[in-house]
Amino acid sequence: MYAHIESTVTAIVCLVTAFVIQRIYEKERKQQNRITISGIKWFGLAIFSWGIGAFVTLLSSNYFDFSTSSKWLIYWSVCISLINSLFILLSLPSIEHQKQRNMIVRMVQRFSVKEFIMLFCGVFSMIAFVFIATSFRNQDINNSFIWLIDIPISLVVALALLFELNKAFTSRNMKFMYLPCFSLFILIVIAVSHRIIPYEMVQEYISLPNWSLLGIITALSFKFIFILLFSILLYSWKFLSEKEQQQSKFVLLETERNTLQLEIEKLKVANESHIDTIQSLTKKLDRKKKKVAQLKEASKTELSDRQKEVLANLGVCGAKKSYTEIAEAMHISVDGFQAHIYQIKKILKISGTGGKEQLISYATENDLLQFATIDCA
Repeated sequence: MYAHIESTVTAIVCLVTAFVIQRIYEKERKQQNRITISGIKWFGLAIFSWGIGAFVTLLSSNYFDFSTSSKWLIYWSVCISLINSLFILLSLPSIEHQKQRNMIVRMVQRFSVKEFIMLFCGVFSMIAFVFIATSFRNQDINNSFIWLIDIPISLVVALALLFELNKAFTSRNMKFMYLPCFSLFILIVIAVSHRIIPYEMVQEYISLPNWSLLGIITALSFKFIFILLFSILLYSWKFLSEKEQQQSKFVLLETERNTLQLEIEKLKVANESHIDTIQSLTKKLDRKKKKVAQLKEASKTELSDRQKEVLANLGVCGAKKSYTEIAEAMHISVDGFQAHIYQIKKILKISGTGGKEQLISYATENDLLQFATIDCA
């Protein structure tokens, strides 16, 4: 019964989570091309492998009369665990931080994704063949022996994941996440140890039902903590990505402003007669200052995703369509659309005549058109 509950909960939670992560990955991939985006994919596949493994185990035990202790199901579980470890290893380089990578991550980075997958599958296929050939027809070999294929790689992956998560959260000033990261590592160690300790040794200290319950609790707990930590990392990736984009624009405009300032000073010293040129450069400098000021103000401005969408659609179609037409294209009411416009104006401190033009200009200058969801053609 405990094994059935574990498979059911794991299948539902992991498959639903993997689907949500895949949707997030598809959305983020269209907006930016970063190594962290590939990390979302590998983390999602790792969670998906847990879900599909539990789903197949559930079907096999309920509809095909496989025992939970069947060697075929143990082989399948070991295979799923190895696939999960592979995906987690591929995701580790995408965890961003400024500290030195641990040895496992450096080894993964030495190969391309295709090369590392081929190397991993080749090595563990040979090891698995030896274990299967030894244990398949030998009734004296228990399931704990079969799990020895997966134990070393699971522990190595858990240790590497602990180091990378701690470094990532430290770089984000989130040292309080040490405890969840360490708890994840301890739960993985307990879950791994639970697989290889023979029942004969356990019976001296604890009943078998309680021992099985402990294994199920630890297995489910470390999966839930893994999903929780990944969700926190995913949010921090997106938050940092948006801030870095604003920061890069700010730095670029600041550099241009300083360059123009130096040119003005050189022209003033070299020839006072070039007044027209100086005035032109001064105007450019003023425009850059305004853009810098706007970016500084924008960095303090927090627009919701829906507000970004409304502002982007206005920026794309505002010159050709009315508020009513844009609202119809977005399948929302005109009152709802105007309410969003009012809130955006309030946040951006835009008032007076020409508000629509100011909003269109703001959307264009701050690179918000990427959030548009309608086509003005």
